[in-house]
Amino acid sequence: MACFLVPTAEAVVTTIITKVVQAKEKKAGIEKAEGLEKVEFSTEGKHGTPFSKKLKWLNSMLWGGSVLLAFEHLWHGEITPFFPFLTAAANPEDAAEMLHEMATSGVAMAVLVTVVWGGIVIVSNVIEKRAASAGEEAEVRS
Repeated sequence: MACFLVPTAEAVVTTIITKVVQAKEKKAGIEKAEGLEKVEFSTEGKHGTPFSKKLKWLNSMLWGGSVLLAFEHLWHGEITPFFPFLTAAANPEDAAEMLHEMATSGVAMAVLVTVVWGGIVIVSNVIEKRAASAGEEAEVRS
C-alpha cells in the first residue's frame, strides 16, 4: 500500500547527508572522483573512494527501489492522481493497515537495503586496503 514511502524517506535523508558530506570533503581538500576512479585524499596522502561517493551508492539503491515500488503500487491502482493519493488513506480501517505495512514491510526493506550497502562498503574498503598494501610492497621491492 505505502511501504515504498519508508525507503523514499530514507533516500531523502541520505541525499541531504550526501550533500553535506560532499561539502565537507570539498572544504577539506579532497579532490572529486570521476566515475569509479580512485581519488587522492590530499589531506592524508591516501588513496580511496570518498565517503560521499559511497553514500551515492546507497542513494541510488534507495531511489531506484522506491521508484520501482511506487510504479508497482501505481500499476495496481493503490496510488491515485487525486487526494489523498493513496487509496488506503481514504478510510481509517485501511489507514491502520497501511501504517502497519509501512512499519513492517517498509522498515524491513529500508533496513535490508542499508545492510546490503554496508556490506558493499566493507568489501570496497577491504579491496582498497589490499590494493594499497600491494602497491606499498611493490615500492619496497623496487
